[in-house]
Amino acid sequence: MKSICLLIALAAPCAAQIYVSPAGDDSAPGSQARPVRTLERARDLVRSRNRGMTADLTVYLEPGTYRLSRPLVLDARDSGSGGHNVVYTAASAGIMPVISGGVRVTGWKPVNPSRNLWEAPAPAGLENTRQMFVDGIRAWRTAGRLPVAVTMTPTGYTASSDTMAHWKNPTAIEFVYTGGNNIWSEHEEGLGGWTEPRCPVASIEGAIITMAQPCWDNSTRRIMLPSGARTANLVGPASVGKQPEYIENAFELLGTPGQWYFDRPARVIYYVPRPGENLRTADVEAARLETLVSLAGTAAEPVHNIVFSGVQFAYATYLRPSGPEGFSEIQANYTLTGPHAWATQGLCKLVPNGECPYGAWTKMPANVTMTYGHDVRFSGDAFLHLGAAGLDLGSGAVADTVEGCAFTDISGNGVELGAVDKPEATGADITRDDRIRDNHIWNIGAEYHDGIGIVVGYAQNSRIEHNMLDHLPYAAISMGWGGWPDKIRQAGVSNYSHDNVVADNSISDFMLVLADGGGIYTQGLTGPDLAHGEKVTGNVVYDQFGSGHAIYTDNGSCNITVSGNVVFHANFDNWGSRHRDYYDGQDGKAYDPLLVEGNYWQQDASDVSRENVTERDNHLIVSFNQAPQSIVRNALPEGEFAGLLNRRFAKAAPPAPPARVAAFAGNGWALVTFSPPAYEGESPVRSYTVTASNGAHAAIIAPDFWRIGYVKIPGLKNGEEYTFTVTATNEIGTSVPSLPSRPVTPSDVEIPLPGPPARVTASADVNGIVSIHFQDPAAVDKKAPGKPVIAYVFTVSPGDGKETFTGRNVLALEGTTHTTFTTLEGFKPGETYTISVAAVNPSGEGKPAETKVTVPQK
Repeated sequence: MKSICLLIALAAPCAAQIYVSPAGDDSAPGSQARPVRTLERARDLVRSRNRGMTADLTVYLEPGTYRLSRPLVLDARDSGSGGHNVVYTAASAGIMPVISGGVRVTGWKPVNPSRNLWEAPAPAGLENTRQMFVDGIRAWRTAGRLPVAVTMTPTGYTASSDTMAHWKNPTAIEFVYTGGNNIWSEHEEGLGGWTEPRCPVASIEGAIITMAQPCWDNSTRRIMLPSGARTANLVGPASVGKQPEYIENAFELLGTPGQWYFDRPARVIYYVPRPGENLRTADVEAARLETLVSLAGTAAEPVHNIVFSGVQFAYATYLRPSGPEGFSEIQANYTLTGPHAWATQGLCKLVPNGECPYGAWTKMPANVTMTYGHDVRFSGDAFLHLGAAGLDLGSGAVADTVEGCAFTDISGNGVELGAVDKPEATGADITRDDRIRDNHIWNIGAEYHDGIGIVVGYAQNSRIEHNMLDHLPYAAISMGWGGWPDKIRQAGVSNYSHDNVVADNSISDFMLVLADGGGIYTQGLTGPDLAHGEKVTGNVVYDQFGSGHAIYTDNGSCNITVSGNVVFHANFDNWGSRHRDYYDGQDGKAYDPLLVEGNYWQQDASDVSRENVTERDNHLIVSFNQAPQSIVRNALPEGEFAGLLNRRFAKAAPPAPPARVAAFAGNGWALVTFSPPAYEGESPVRSYTVTASNGAHAAIIAPDFWRIGYVKIPGLKNGEEYTFTVTATNEIGTSVPSLPSRPVTPSDVEIPLPGPPARVTASADVNGIVSIHFQDPAAVDKKAPGKPVIAYVFTVSPGDGKETFTGRNVLALEGTTHTTFTTLEGFKPGETYTISVAAVNPSGEGKPAETKVTVPQK
């Protein structure tokens, strides 16, 4: 057949196939024997053959790497016709060709052997980047604590010394503000526990640090409502707070294996190799392009009937955060951009000269993007080693499919669907009928920790189903937008969303770094009524780390059905909150409708209809295996993509270091807690080791850390200051140490016993399982003595013995008004029990609070 295809007279039957090879020639015809070299040339050949198609036109990509010098742009001219597709696919089964925006860094040589520091010249054409990868493993920009004390000013900071003024390239330094670290910390939460904004430095002169504009104003001057109670954007406080969590991208911080620095003025890249890395032979890739593939349709001429199958998209960057805009985050990697954005962007009628619609902030771009496209499919692809979001199906995405794909090692969001700037769109602007299914999404938000696995703005009839999402720094799936005005008794944004479904997804190991999110997060109006609102069904959500909800109905959430889900080891309330209804002139006289039924969890099994929320036929479980295994088995990629979970795209390596290390000091000891790494090195973390600044250390196996949430370091001297670092170990090796904790000083000051827990309640089901709810003793009085609470003890009467409740949940909710819960079993139907709950701190068990519960008869 190959020889026949070479005959000009018989070329027509072969027109439905185009071959591309990294070793090809763009003057060739694109046959299997004579492939073209570039994707652009293949695209141009498609344009000459895609009219009047009677079958799919397939572009076969031979194995290898296709290095792009500029984005591959496909528009309406590149679409299939006659209902047939133009398919870009791997020529060899099981071998994924790589579409790369990277450039290889070579010429490495040691520059400071005592520090194991190497350097290489920046490749030609590389002007800037935020990402570098060594043999497929992400290297990290230098990071560390501020070396000076700082005092905040209107333009930046005044430092305690001029140390940083003598650093190389101070304008390359970024200040990073991680919100929500209320565990054993007196520091402010910045712009909210769900955010991690960052701003570059504009200059350092002596002790005066001037921050870059407009990032600084956008992150510190968010306009307040006249009441002074909230910012006009209604999302978080007005300012990042008094000091950063850490700083990033300074040459002077080099020294940790796996960290790198790009000296742009000198055009030199520095790197400290990890053990076992040989820079003379390693494949070191710097991400150069910001866009790999752009499917650029328009409302009048959409792109359509294009398929990417079995292709790897890799090595791309995102440079806006490196410029004066920085990364002034609102939520879900949406940011404020432009001068005066703090006072106008997305604020609509809440402020003079506000820009409408409300909530129209700037979405993080993706490295693979599509606007105005229908019947486009990504099937069995891999999105990895990326510096922005992975894939964005934007406005006008209709009947598109993302299936069987892997999303990992991505700096921001995994998949983005729809937009938030056209809530009442009509016609071609509507995003509808899209499918995101059977994908595996893990280790996203690698740089921008508020990144979400799948984030959907306004959309109709979309289905998010049979995906597996795990090892995430923040939330897994986010649906909807614009509901925040209910905080000020106004209606959320009217929008065209309806009939969206989140079904049969498996979500675990989430909220590892940030707080106030969930496994499945929804806000805003989801449809005109319950029948056509959002359906959250058959999902399995378990092993939540940071504080938040498993299924989170946040501000303005309206017309949602939560049914048939399994939730285990979640944080406070499984499904979120009741909200007063301000839509359609309701003026808060009623509540937003929600239906919560047939779920298996630890929260409550009472049938109740209150405030327009119906809870019925929910079931209590004490262990994961008590949930119907049919639900558990169904909540995974299925069919031809069932094996997706076994696919890996990098060799196993030691994990990333833990983060958010915090300590509490007592009499000769300290308690240390931290966030596990989202990136485990493709091998599960087995243990952690905490090391004090004097060398004292203690280890804990990973299951025990998840169970109790902290490590105790004994043998410390009272009156001396200590910091603590943490390493994580898997079967391959041990991570580099984390950033050190804030310093603490042990003392012999006695810690008083904690008071009784607040608001203790219990409910029971007919199977003899009791769900018990309670709050931290300081929930009512934040000055209540007894900090830190590290456990709760339950005593049941009549009964024998005690049950102890521990975990990160206990630590994270300390001093807050959130209610936590767990389940106990072994209660007899028809009997009444007294349950006492006592808080425990390092001094012992405090005074209990009691509640009674009667177990119903079957």
